[in-house]
Amino acid sequence: MTPPAFTLRHVTDPGDPAIPAFGRVQEASYYAPDMLIPPEVFAHLITRRSPQREDRLLVAQTPGGEVLGGTLYALLPLPGELRGAGFNSFMAVTRAARGLGVGRALHDETLRVIREAGLAGMFADSVHPTRQNEEDRAAEAATGVDPAGRRAALHALGLRTVDVPYWQPVGGPDGGPLTDLDLLYQPARPAQTVPLALVTGTLRAYWTGWLGADRAQAEAQALTDRAGHAQDVPLLPGTSTATLWSGQEMKL
Repeated sequence: MTPPAFTLRHVTDPGDPAIPAFGRVQEASYYAPDMLIPPEVFAHLITRRSPQREDRLLVAQTPGGEVLGGTLYALLPLPGELRGAGFNSFMAVTRAARGLGVGRALHDETLRVIREAGLAGMFADSVHPTRQNEEDRAAEAATGVDPAGRRAALHALGLRTVDVPYWQPVGGPDGGPLTDLDLLYQPARPAQTVPLALVTGTLRAYWTGWLGADRAQAEAQALTDRAGHAQDVPLLPGTSTATLWSGQEMKL
């Protein structure tokens, strides 16, 4: 069977039918779709522009218009030498298109945009299989995704685990922190470490839109404290969880 041809394009029209189409791909691809940014928000995100943040939706489509996959990501410039980075909120490919190079093409294009914008790299986060409960593992298997294989695929793309005790501030049980994730990062140029100030500055900028400036600043400072105020943080293989999570769960 000949793999389908596809092209990449950034969606800029809030009425573009690719927006709900990617929303369906996203929902079918993730075991907890209620934890993701709702598709009805995409139109607002891609038309909002500020010097501090620009959200973009990149899709892969066949000549007939079928959306094979896409990625929603944000450009988050910071002042000074840190420059800022991107944050990939979500990337998904249809089950039928997996293994055809769609994910690689999407990722490579976002990195090209990051470099063109003069940013330092791209962050993302991802659940680690050793930190999933049995119910979540079963739910993810139902989407056709093996969690260990997913992390191996992210590592193959170039993403590395940032060795910090990371969690999303809200989204877990009873609205508390979501603690089964690792923070991942791919530098725009080869590196073995990432400045902690870039990590926390980018996260503060990313979180501000949904936590507000004060809460985002407090959460970024808390991460700085948990990381011991290190200047630079090691980058581990993308298949690994962060060191402080690898032995036992931290007390929140």
